[in-house]
Amino acid sequence: MDVRGASPVSKTAIYFVMLLFAALAIYPIFWLVIQSFKTTQEYLTSSKLAFPQRWFAGNYPYAWKLGKFGILLLNSIFYSVVTVAVVVVLGLMAGFAFSKIKMKATPVLHGLFIIGILLTLQSIMVPLFLMVNAVGLYNTRLGVLIPYIGLGLPMGVYLGTEFVKSIPDALIESARLDGLGYLRTFKNIIFPMCAPVAVTIAILTFTGTWNEFMLINILTSNDAIKSIPVGINRFSGSLASDYGKQFSALVIGLIPMLIFYVIFRKQITKGVAAGAVKG
Repeated sequence: MDVRGASPVSKTAIYFVMLLFAALAIYPIFWLVIQSFKTTQEYLTSSKLAFPQRWFAGNYPYAWKLGKFGILLLNSIFYSVVTVAVVVVLGLMAGFAFSKIKMKATPVLHGLFIIGILLTLQSIMVPLFLMVNAVGLYNTRLGVLIPYIGLGLPMGVYLGTEFVKSIPDALIESARLDGLGYLRTFKNIIFPMCAPVAVTIAILTFTGTWNEFMLINILTSNDAIKSIPVGINRFSGSLASDYGKQFSALVIGLIPMLIFYVIFRKQITKGVAAGAVKG
């Protein structure tokens, strides 16, 4: 936000609102981290807003071991990275085809993809489970990845199509006159120009995949191929009253997402802004 031309009163009001929103966003995370260093007994007997009287770090190794977060973290990274890569590439390729390659079947095929945005996970869980089980992919990483990619593609195709529409047709026609096929045109011209919307698709897909719980819980029964949300859920059963371990598990699941946003904050800001304007 550019406030250089604003009056001192306006600048003060703007900065106050920005600081207020920042505090509202940061405080829950700060509170969660503070509580994770309390024992359950201290959490129940002391003020919920107070700092720990004795900082207890033992919650973290216990939560890490009981939640089996070592393998779950690797699985979450694998599922998220592979899903993002495939959805971004296929979404933009389909967007290029739907917006620039005109065929009679194009509107129908595009509409079938867009319908996927309206489908809720709850409405397809049972048939999806039956199909995965029928083809022998239950309890496999591939059986998790294919539904993740399928659920991410409708939004990826929609955003990719709307963005590619803004690219001048003259560029594609020029590439075709130079002898480039559609695949090379996409690789050399379309894909580099779609960086802003690619970031937007990647953000939406990454966060959705990383936080997904219901689908992976029904498609797998083997702890070796489950993900972080399943590990966090372990602390909502018999350990529901062990608040110190619960808070530690939540912090463990939150840290990778915070690292993701810190590392890619500039790309995220530019991508969302550019994707919103052009899309």
